[in-house]
Formats: sequence, C-alpha cells, structure tokens
Amino acid sequence: MQQMILIVDDNRSNIKIAQTILEKEYRVAAALSGKKAIQFLTLAVPDLILLDIYMPDMNGFEVMEELKLHKEWRDIPVIFLTANSEPKTEARCFQMGAVDFISKPFIPEVIKNRINRTLELQAYRKNLEDAVKNQSRKILQQARELAHKQQELMAIQQEVIIGMANLIEGRDGSTGGHIKRTSQYVELIARALKEKGIFSDILTEEYIENLCKAAPLHDIGKICISDVILQKPGKLTEEEFDIMKTHAERGGEVIRSTMAKIEKQEFIDIAFDIATYHHEKWNGQGYPKGLTGRDIPLSARIMAVADVFDALVSKRCYKEPMDSEEAFEIIKVSGGSHFDPEISNVFLELRDRVKEISRND
Repeated sequence: MQQMILIVDDNRSNIKIAQTILEKEYRVAAALSGKKAIQFLTLAVPDLILLDIYMPDMNGFEVMEELKLHKEWRDIPVIFLTANSEPKTEARCFQMGAVDFISKPFIPEVIKNRINRTLELQAYRKNLEDAVKNQSRKILQQARELAHKQQELMAIQQEVIIGMANLIEGRDGSTGGHIKRTSQYVELIARALKEKGIFSDILTEEYIENLCKAAPLHDIGKICISDVILQKPGKLTEEEFDIMKTHAERGGEVIRSTMAKIEKQEFIDIAFDIATYHHEKWNGQGYPKGLTGRDIPLSARIMAVADVFDALVSKRCYKEPMDSEEAFEIIKVSGGSHFDPEISNVFLELRDRVKEISRND
C-alpha cells in the first residue's frame, strides 16, 4: 500500500500543486486549515504531514503543539511549508520538532527529494526501534529465565544444605527443629541489630541473607565425629570433649572443600566463620582459636547466642530441656563473658518473639 501524505494549507492552489507533484507516488490527503487537519487525524494517521505555517484559524506551530499532546500523532514526521525563508522562522520550525523545511513556491524535485529522504529516515528509525524493542524483549525474557533458573538452583542448594544439617543433627539425637529454630533466631537477631544501626557497616541485606542461609551449617563438622561420642547419654570425658571440639575446625574444612564450586565466596566465608568460630567466647575462653571480642566474626557471635539458647531449652540425649526463663537468665549473665554484650542484650529484648519461635516447633 502507498504511503499517505497529509497536506495542510489554506491556499487551494498550493494544495493542487503539491498533489500534482506527489500523487503518482503517494496517497495524498488535504486539509484547508489547522482545525480540519486535526479532525482528519482523528480518522486516519498519515505517514507524513506537509504543514503550512501561516494559516488564519490555527497556525502551523499551534498544530504542531497539538500533535505533541497525542501519543499516536507525536511521531508523525512534519515538514513545514512557508514563503518566509528568514533564518529565525526556519530555526523555530526545527525547535518545534519539524524534520525539514520547504520554501514556497514549490520546486517539484526539491519537494519530492525532501519527502523521500524523510520517509526513508522514518522507516529506518522505525525499523531500528522495532529491532531494539525485539532485542530488549529477548534480553528481558532471557533474564527472566535466568533469574528463574537461579531461584531454582538456590532453592535446591538450600534444600541440600538443610538436608545435610538435619542428617548431622539426627546423629546426636536432635531433630530438624534445632536447625529451623536457630536459623530463625539468627535472622531475628540480625534484623534487630540492623534496625538499631548496630554493626550497620556489616549487616547489609545480602549479608543477612547469606547468614540465614548458612546458619543450618553451624555444626556441619559433627559429620567427622563418632556416633559413640555424639550419642553418649552422659557427660563426656575430657578426652572425648577434646575430640568433640574438633568439629568446629573440621566444619570449616568441610565447607571450604565441598562448596567452593557451587556457592559464591561471600556465602562460603560466612558459612566457614559460623562453623569454625560459633564456640568462641567473648572473653577468649572458647574454642578452637581462643579469639576474643570483635576478633570473633560477627556471624559466629550471632550464631553463638542462638545456638546456646536453643541447646538450653531443648531435650538432648544427655539432658532434659531447661525452662526458657532460666535460659534467658543464663544468656543475660553471660553477656560480656561468653557472648558479645550488644548481641545478647538485643536477643533479650526479643524475648517474646523468641518464645513464640520456640513454641512453634
């Protein structure tokens, strides 16, 4: 189908001349005023408009302003027509958004060349825009598919992590409830610290997500400990306890060796710190390294509070569960000795929510 050109001019002679020049190559429509041009546009959208500037009821500049107000019209290329060839008039035409400027009286070759060039450029621009849109859609779809696959992979990885942790916990008579509860306590503490602006330089959203994801692995090193020790119903001997304590460093080694190729380094570092150092104490009397204060990684300091509290209130093969209020009191008096005092204080402020988590098991 031929392309359509709308000629807008209040002079019938000018319209007739333009029609004669263009009608062999294009479908040509005409409007004798700016208002009639707007009325025409409500019925059909041309491929190009030849627009006279000086018309009595609505001049070309006013028509141009109206075009800009309508999404379906604003991209129609406009070539202004005028007998005024002053530089300031030409400058204003381009300022208004015209793509070209044709002086009257019309020269057939000039008007045809200007129109052909404008329509070719318009077609090129449209093809380029369509190509960009299509490519953008493809990229967006690929990004969505990749994000979906990434989510699936992350879900599988987390299932593997929790499965490994539950397997290990089951060996010492614990249940999966310990994994779930300690992870919830860890997230509760971390978010409360962030809200208070404590350790805000470390507790980014990404850090907290990795922290919560890694929490189930805090005792992964128990995979290296004999069932005879893990399931012993009574108190461990000094020699047995020394063996038990090796699970911390062994846990870090397991994480480094098994997750190096399937997890990001940020996660591995946090999981390593939790597994290796969650038995360190604020006063330096913990294990395996005897670290003190803030030399203990923040992730391990948070994990320590969550792990000890849950161990106190849970039944194990070697003990009965402790009342939660008694456990809270131990956390309180151990702040500054066993635990980072800022973390233990925040944990105590979360008492009601901690109790709710412990009851929901």
